[in-house]
Amino acid sequence: MRTAPDLSTVTWRKSSYSNNEGGVCVEVADHIPGLVPVRDAKNPHGPALLIPDEAWGAFIGSLKGERPAAR
Repeated sequence: MRTAPDLSTVTWRKSSYSNNEGGVCVEVADHIPGLVPVRDAKNPHGPALLIPDEAWGAFIGSLKGERPAAR
């Protein structure tokens, strides 16, 4: 089993779709090997989801309308 990385020193960046009017507020952090941490910007001390980078790439690709690579 993999231990959770220490996220106390990562730099979080807010989604470009977030706004300051109570809209969707999602933040992600970079530079965690193999993972993309995701959290609710309105609750920065709350939990973060740790998404495998392959799954994150597929998710973002699907939002952009890209087809998954053939295996």
